[in-house]
Amino acid sequence: MSDSTLSVRNLTIEYTAKRGNVQAIRNVSFDVQRGEALALIGESGSGKTTLGLGIVQLLPTAAQIRNGQVTYRRFGKNGQAAEVDALGLTGNALRQFRWRDCAMVFQGAQNAFNPVLRIADHFADTAKAHGAMSGKTLEERGKHLLTQVRLDAERVWRAYPHELSGGMRQRVLIALALLLEPQLIILDEPTTALDILTQRNIMDVLKDLRNQLDFSLVFISHDLSLAAELADRVATVYAGKIVELASVQIIFKAPVHPYTIGLINAVPTLAGDKGDLTSIPGSPPDLIDLPSGCKFHPRCPLADEKCKREEPELVEVGEQRGGKGGHQVACWHWQNARQTQKAFGVKA
Repeated sequence: MSDSTLSVRNLTIEYTAKRGNVQAIRNVSFDVQRGEALALIGESGSGKTTLGLGIVQLLPTAAQIRNGQVTYRRFGKNGQAAEVDALGLTGNALRQFRWRDCAMVFQGAQNAFNPVLRIADHFADTAKAHGAMSGKTLEERGKHLLTQVRLDAERVWRAYPHELSGGMRQRVLIALALLLEPQLIILDEPTTALDILTQRNIMDVLKDLRNQLDFSLVFISHDLSLAAELADRVATVYAGKIVELASVQIIFKAPVHPYTIGLINAVPTLAGDKGDLTSIPGSPPDLIDLPSGCKFHPRCPLADEKCKREEPELVEVGEQRGGKGGHQVACWHWQNARQTQKAFGVKA
């Protein structure tokens, strides 16, 4: 789509292991529009982080991109866009893309910092690597960003990473990601292992920054409540594939894929009763030896012979449901969402 910041088409990523190839990402396609926040949700091991790392070519050596295209669109001030083949970049062009166009905030900020360098040095190294600002200009820009993420800029600028709390380090990493004003930011579980109040603070910071700077966001998480609050659209990922994609309102109020329904029913609500909670039976599949047909069928209460035999692809169902479109699902029985609710033991 011409107005999208990021377009991913038929992306396939595999890891080489002793038992065989781990099919981490299988033929995934999606778009991220300008200024949009897209959340990727799913259980651990579903391929969400691999997808993010693949976009910026930071995969480990055991991983290979087998197929697909990743197109980034660099929009100028006049609104004109220059297309960049993100998977075709190498050398200095790749280095420039990784922070000037697309920045990634990793899970566990402590591992993203050099423990013997001050925060100011991290900002300086990033700017120097991209031929950007230096000296007083850099310091003013860095402190301004630290203030925007609700930190004491004077104190943090001179601090070492170990002198900051986990939440502070995570916010510093967000500020560092914004240093060169990228149009796309990938957040990989940015609030994992943080207390609930710190999570709240970081979510507020992200929402404020999006309103001010209007960047696009890919938010990777297994926490549905965070995705519901931050995202404009949500993609449910299972066994390396997107199985449902729709606006955040549709995903949480009227999902139709049994896996999405199962995920939502497993999350407690303030108004709900403990008896309303249900877990999805079974475990995620072995990505080396995937089941036949629909990969969710061993855990799905509505699976039949067709599900075991043929894997469904994403199809548009929004208009079929009387909506305006924009709702895609990969399921042979998506019309039976109400029966899925009952099968999971939840009042439909």
